[in-house]
Amino acid sequence: MRIGIIGAGALGTLFGHRLARDNEVSMLEVRPDVVASIRAHGLGAEKGTERRAVLISSNARDLFAAQILFIFVRATDTMRALRPFVNELDPSCVIVSLQNGIQNEDAVKAALGGNVALVIGATTESALTLAPGSAEQLGTGTTIVGSGGASPQVCVHVAQLLSGAGLTASVAYDIRPHLWGKLVANAAINPVAALLNRPNGIILDDPNAAEIARSLAQEAAGVASALRIALPFNDPWNYVRSIVEQTAGLQNSMLVDLAQGTKTENDHISGAVVAAGRRAALPTPYNDTMFRLIRAREGVAAAQE
Repeated sequence: MRIGIIGAGALGTLFGHRLARDNEVSMLEVRPDVVASIRAHGLGAEKGTERRAVLISSNARDLFAAQILFIFVRATDTMRALRPFVNELDPSCVIVSLQNGIQNEDAVKAALGGNVALVIGATTESALTLAPGSAEQLGTGTTIVGSGGASPQVCVHVAQLLSGAGLTASVAYDIRPHLWGKLVANAAINPVAALLNRPNGIILDDPNAAEIARSLAQEAAGVASALRIALPFNDPWNYVRSIVEQTAGLQNSMLVDLAQGTKTENDHISGAVVAAGRRAALPTPYNDTMFRLIRAREGVAAAQE
């Protein structure tokens, strides 16, 4: 199977390494040091596993022949990353988005058209970048996929592809509850740890951080309930705690983006909860506060450049 992966960050590296065992994997990455490292050494993931050769390129043209194209860039970069693929992919190419947020279906279709064979999903897989082109899996996560336009058979095929690569994967008839489940966790964890400039584990180590995260999770879950979305868990705080335990040593993407002075996924995490709350006529003061604080931090970082 010819597989394309856009983005060679921690998750792109983890999934690419697993999929490269039995498939022809091509990756698209703009960072020269990452491209050079992967060309020289292949992909590495987990101690004791072999490095695997993939095609790595900064030119989207090298992925045009992909039969399945995975997107592992920030949700804020989706349309930019897909722009070179417009009218270049085989119409049968399957697009797979496992990105944060609940707006990725709209972004992919805005870029590639409404008839794209799109599989969207939520993954709790986490990985820590050890070096360019090398990532370590943190704990054991699960990936759930569903249709954003692809047929049920295609969704099953993608889940089987991931399972065959040693990842835990399944198919959901309705993927929205799982996308919202991941949003609840991201909204509770990412901005709190990012603002404290600490790995995710600070949320369980500090009672004040825990109380804020708990309130954020419950508020986001309340919005989902108001929209009649049945979340895949009964207690949002227990679910968030389980994710924090799995990723305690991880610097989440929002923290990394703030440290690097780049735009975060704030609009797709806290901002998505706030926007959905408005649609449901439900106040979201905790998530609105996080949204504004992260926006302020982005502004400070931009002013210092």
